[in-house]
This record gives sequence, C-alpha cells and structure tokens, in this order.
Amino acid sequence: MLKILVILAKKLYNKPMENEYQRTCLLIGKDGIKKLQNAKVIVYGLGGVGSFTVEALARAGVGHLVLVDNDKVDVTNINRQIIATTKTIGQDKVEVMKERILEINPKIKVEIFKPEVNSNEEELFDETFTYVVDAIDTLSTELRIIKRAKDLNVNIICCTGAANKLDPTKFEVSDIYKTSVCPVAKRLRKELRALNIDSLKVVYSKEEPKKNDSGVLGSISFVPSVAGLIMAGEVIKDIINN
Repeated sequence: MLKILVILAKKLYNKPMENEYQRTCLLIGKDGIKKLQNAKVIVYGLGGVGSFTVEALARAGVGHLVLVDNDKVDVTNINRQIIATTKTIGQDKVEVMKERILEINPKIKVEIFKPEVNSNEEELFDETFTYVVDAIDTLSTELRIIKRAKDLNVNIICCTGAANKLDPTKFEVSDIYKTSVCPVAKRLRKELRALNIDSLKVVYSKEEPKKNDSGVLGSISFVPSVAGLIMAGEVIKDIINN
C-alpha cells in the first residue's frame, strides 16, 4: 500500500503545473517563455492590425507592452478591431486595450501613450526595447519611427496596410525591397531609399487592392486581423530565437 502511495505521489509531483502558458511552453520551452516575459515591445497603432498584434503578444506572455495611439473607438471600427464593441465606442483605444491585456494577464506591465498630432512619437522607445511594431498608416510618422529603430539597432516590423483587401492568404513576410504589387510598399520603398535605409521587415499583401469611388478605405473582419497575427508571430519567433 505504501509503495502505491509513493508512486502516486511521484506522479502528482512530476505533473506539470497548470498555468496560462502551459500549452505555449510545450512549443517554445521554458527558456522561450522567459525570453518573452523579459521582452519589452512597443506597438504603434491599435487599429485592425495593431489591436490583434497586441492581443497575440499578450496571450503569448510578453512581459512589458507599450501602446501608442491617439484615437478613440468609433462605431466604424467594430467590423475589424478587437477592442471595438458597442460598449467601448468613444473610449480611448489605448485605455480599452490596456484593460483587456490586464484581464488576460494582470502581471503584464502596460504603458500607454496618446501622442498629440505631429509630436515626437518615435522618441517613446530607446535601445532598451526588444522590438518595435509599426501598425500605423501615417507615412511621415512611420518613417521617423523606422529611422529611429534603425539608428538604435532595435528590431522593427511594419505592416504596409490591409485596407481594400479580401484575401488574407495573400499576406507575406519579406524585406521591403523584395515586395511587389502593394502600392503602399512601393511608396515606403521610395522614402526609405532617400533615407539610406537598406532593409526593413514587413508584412504585406500581394493582392491587388479593391477600388471604390467613396474615397474611404474598405475593410473587413478577417483581413487586418490576419496581418496583425502574422506580425505578432514574427515578433515572438524573433524574440525566442535570439
């Protein structure tokens, strides 16, 4: 009888403790989990792409997230942004996203910024950051962020846009100078050449953008979300592999 109790005790002792990262640990190991917990990532833009990027980073266990967005949730965001619901309309996106992250894991350190228009958003990170995620659509600000990341030798990934697209399988991860089809990527390549920046990891789509006469960019639930999750995947894989 005593022998049976000893065997049962050993089995219980050796059983992995259940926690929010148990399934993730099976894929990336304890060292990977630790690297993510020690990482500090800044995300610019909490729209259809950026909000899903943050969601995935938080659920993977990134320990320190810095969120940058000066916008409020609008009713037109409901079709594609994970933080947009009928209850969050009118609220600051960074506040809603922070609350959501802390509900996922209250141990994550979350900082939020709502920069003024034409402010120096690029100065919100320094060389201590592990990764910069660019999910914004203002080219001038984007270029300042990219340049600072390159000057500081901080990893950065950008999304060249998910608007007017219907096929999420057309997204690819590439260097900006190897992209094609995407008109946003084309404009970005031109500006980066002028800044003598010779490489940039991007998520872009090879789908020809749909055209409409409204002057407003079209969007749908299942396209920007995929781009955001791809971005998060690249960030997470780079962190655990370095």
